[in-house]
Amino acid sequence: MTRRYIDRIFLNKPLPADSYLASLPAVRALGDRDHPLKIPADVTFLVGENGTGKSTLLEAIAVACGFNAEGGTRNFDFSTRDTHSPLYEYLTVSRSAYPKDGFFLRAESFYNVATNIDQMDETPGIGGRIIDSYGGISLHKQSHGESFLALVENRFGGEGLYLLDEPEAALSPTRLMYLLVCIHELVQRNSQFIIATHSPILMAYPGACLYQLSGDGIRQVNYRDTEHYQVTRRFLEDPEGMMERLLRE
Repeated sequence: MTRRYIDRIFLNKPLPADSYLASLPAVRALGDRDHPLKIPADVTFLVGENGTGKSTLLEAIAVACGFNAEGGTRNFDFSTRDTHSPLYEYLTVSRSAYPKDGFFLRAESFYNVATNIDQMDETPGIGGRIIDSYGGISLHKQSHGESFLALVENRFGGEGLYLLDEPEAALSPTRLMYLLVCIHELVQRNSQFIIATHSPILMAYPGACLYQLSGDGIRQVNYRDTEHYQVTRRFLEDPEGMMERLLRE
């Protein structure tokens, strides 16, 4: 891909000192206009331990780009509970081009997206049923993993910006590898992905940029230097020994 829909992210004003956002090193490390977080690749991963701000940052990027905080396309405006952070108000997402397509997928609220589609299709508009763009079968009538892949296969049309929050939550290792194939096909069709994940399978995507979020802020890391890769490798090489150490009294 010769263009990127998002190329830089930075804070456009100081965070309130009493805000919990100011306590997140990764958020503080975003920098200003002169020192932005650069997004140099077609696929960018946000990785790190729970609580480091991966989902908070991805959500803020999504809302700043016009997506619904609970997920969906820019046309979704439902809200089951207003719990998203105000970080988007302090965030500038610099774009060199505008995508024709886009979707914000967050595993924890995908149920709400599926419900909203069913509700809107109770009285279809002149454009027909919305679910037909997602494979024609209600996402509630499929398993969690099947509905995720139905979304990617049918709704992601290319030339798009796709923001995925922990997509591995519903997918087996084999399905994760299939998701990698789907991502690659979409990248070939001028798409860009930013993905928050714990999955070392997804992180292996060739040419991806990996940003490690931690108590020290944000830094770019190599795939094999991530804790996710190293811990998984150690476990798979010696599961019995690892279990013995973990469960030793």
